[in-house]
Amino acid sequence: MLSSGPCRRGGKPKPDVRRSRTVVCSLHTAFTPMWFHARYRCDVFTDEIPRRCEDVMLEVCDTFGAILVDFNGEHDHVHPLVRHPSEVALSVLVNSLKGVSSRLLRKEFGPHVRRYLRGGHFWPTSYLAASCGGAPLSIIEEYIENQKRPG
Repeated sequence: MLSSGPCRRGGKPKPDVRRSRTVVCSLHTAFTPMWFHARYRCDVFTDEIPRRCEDVMLEVCDTFGAILVDFNGEHDHVHPLVRHPSEVALSVLVNSLKGVSSRLLRKEFGPHVRRYLRGGHFWPTSYLAASCGGAPLSIIEEYIENQKRPG
């Protein structure tokens, strides 16, 4: 059984590691601007819109037990970095982040947003989520290759 305190080998607990009765995990996902940009790559973001978008995404993350670790943006896209629990389906989290923020941003900044967007969509429907943190893939592959098989 894993303890909720320091690891079995000693040391300090890691704050980015989530622990529950059956799961120990550290999941961070960065959503790239390639897929978290304003639809049609238009320059819709003013100084105020990314701030409001961040607030909305903080609230959405909170409802999922996730944490918006970092957030920034430019004139046509945003960069959210989210730490999320393993039991949350990433596709559901992304759909909520995009859906809620789109609805509220179009409502609160309607006249401005309508000048840039066609068809009422704020974000594209697709997304690219990149896992981040931990060892590079090459190190993990090397570790697996160097395991000693029984027999």
